[in-house]
Amino acid sequence: MAKATFGAGCFWGVEVTFRNVPGVTNALVGYAGGRYANPTYRDVCRGDTGHAEVVEVEYDPQQVSYETLLDTFWSAHDPTQVNRQGPDFGEQYRTVIFYHTPEQKASAEESKRRLAASVRLSSPVATAVEPAATFYVAEDYHQQYLVKRGLATCRL
Repeated sequence: MAKATFGAGCFWGVEVTFRNVPGVTNALVGYAGGRYANPTYRDVCRGDTGHAEVVEVEYDPQQVSYETLLDTFWSAHDPTQVNRQGPDFGEQYRTVIFYHTPEQKASAEESKRRLAASVRLSSPVATAVEPAATFYVAEDYHQQYLVKRGLATCRL
């Protein structure tokens, strides 16, 4: 198994998106990239911890490639928005790829470069590519939040 970590706005919908990718064996929502240990949702929502809402994806590289996960990431949100996604705003909703290996870093940077060079977007790509930070699992009520409520998506 391998891990990939992505921040693409509110983690509820992003988690569902990655769980639906064949070859993904688990997806946990949580927080990464901040300045404090063991943040809570309340801490992160205050906006001063520096954490992003992220999804840590566990996947089988024999069944799904990291490049496919990157494609899923790009299509799951608007990578041109800075510190926001849709109606949600704040640093915790930033677009970020946390890489776990040098190969993931290279793939993420190349994927970002290709997206930026495409005609698909009308604004620059705002996504940061950063080394994997400590991942803090979010509170249990956030795990599979939409599924627990019988929802497939939280998109407006």
